[in-house]
Amino acid sequence: MTGTTTQPVDRRQRAVALLISGCFFMENLDGTIVSTAAPRMGVALGVSATAIGLVVTAYLLTLAVLIPLSGWLTARYGARRVLLSAICLFTLASLACGGASTLGELVALRVVQGVGGAMMVPVGRMVALSGVAKPDIPRIVSYIVWPALLAPVVAPLLGGVITTYASWRWLFLINVPLGVVAFAVALRLIRGGPMAGVGPLDWVGLVWTSAGLGTLTYTGHLLSRNGGAWQPAAAFGAASVALLGLAVRHLLRSNRPLVDLGTLRVPSFRTTVSSGSCFWLVVGAVPFLLPLLFQEVFGWSAVKSGALVLFVFVGNIGIKPATTSLFLRFGYRSLLTVSGATLAASLAAFAFLTAATPLWLIAALATVSGAARSLGLTGYAALAFADIPHHRMRDANVLNATATQAAAGLGVAAATVALRLGTPLTHTLLGHTSPSLSYAAAFCLLAPPALIAAAGAARMPRGTGDALRTPDAATTTDTDTTRRPEPASSPE
Repeated sequence: MTGTTTQPVDRRQRAVALLISGCFFMENLDGTIVSTAAPRMGVALGVSATAIGLVVTAYLLTLAVLIPLSGWLTARYGARRVLLSAICLFTLASLACGGASTLGELVALRVVQGVGGAMMVPVGRMVALSGVAKPDIPRIVSYIVWPALLAPVVAPLLGGVITTYASWRWLFLINVPLGVVAFAVALRLIRGGPMAGVGPLDWVGLVWTSAGLGTLTYTGHLLSRNGGAWQPAAAFGAASVALLGLAVRHLLRSNRPLVDLGTLRVPSFRTTVSSGSCFWLVVGAVPFLLPLLFQEVFGWSAVKSGALVLFVFVGNIGIKPATTSLFLRFGYRSLLTVSGATLAASLAAFAFLTAATPLWLIAALATVSGAARSLGLTGYAALAFADIPHHRMRDANVLNATATQAAAGLGVAAATVALRLGTPLTHTLLGHTSPSLSYAAAFCLLAPPALIAAAGAARMPRGTGDALRTPDAATTTDTDTTRRPEPASSPE
């Protein structure tokens, strides 16, 4: 296994993966870039900067609510039709957002944009992985994952540049040429018609799942607001737990559930959803917290802070060419454990930064953190499908995408909560507090989820993910005796 030589991925598969990575970039960028422009957008639309938070929340909420529906829509109408419609809808909504004149209009258009985004990536990822041999999955995934690493890191710098030198409307208009290119490429590359024998939509499952994910996302919005009260957030959080509990109960009992939770019986997939979600939570929090530290405590400009945060992406890119060979050499258990522990250590190091810290040292720490992010996210994204039989890939893809989106969407909320807890925590422990101490405590409070991810990876059996490392282990059987029959796909 350690000396396995890999063959190049088929050119069409690589092209499809790069197309989906572009769609992934647009979706993730739009979820984070608006935060930088909130003050200027508030002035332009005649509302407070806090109210602009609804623009971000409406988009993330729509993504979380509708991603579970993507699997059924793909089976019912075909991947080609759904993906082309999603790209078109996302691009047109982006154009309309750039011309919005009121907050209500912009929020409504962001919901429409979110509908397109919710369909683009899960459907596109399923197309990219369709028919791919297990050992080829890591290389396909490596093409798709990098935008998830790039978008949150580049957003502060790009948002700062756009709002400084141009209008906030370009935050949305930059999607238009990207969307046009993506649509033209998808029109040529994407295949896949409807599946035969698709049953009716599980409306009950859709209602419970959407309500639970929606209230969970709104809880994150309430927690991320500066000065927001804890009581409403606690109420919505409790409601989300109850609704998601009802959703799980229904999905486990239904003969044709919206999402088949039976895929969680596969140990490697279960670890991906649980530990991977903890990892994603931290990954979503760091690019939000670092620029705030640089700007609010160190007094640096948005462009300077964004440029330093960009070194996180330098680490992402720097390790990316070696990612596949590293997993081939050392295995998934070892490297996912190391990536989680390294991410936690980098957070602890961020807690000791000051305005006098040499810029090269900050850049080096950001680079190490970025390398750990890249290694972890690529590993979890590939491991999700290591032991999943091909006929259950659709359900696994939808469930993994839902968990990933929920965790990534809650990253900003986690950072805000950690920051708000930092003040009383440092005052209790040290007898005094300051903004710099609050940020230091926040970084330390975010380290435990990364360590939880590392511990979950360390508990995986030896050999987990070997199906992705060698053709000899690529055949997988389904040990789930309660497996539901899947309809056969119709010819393209």
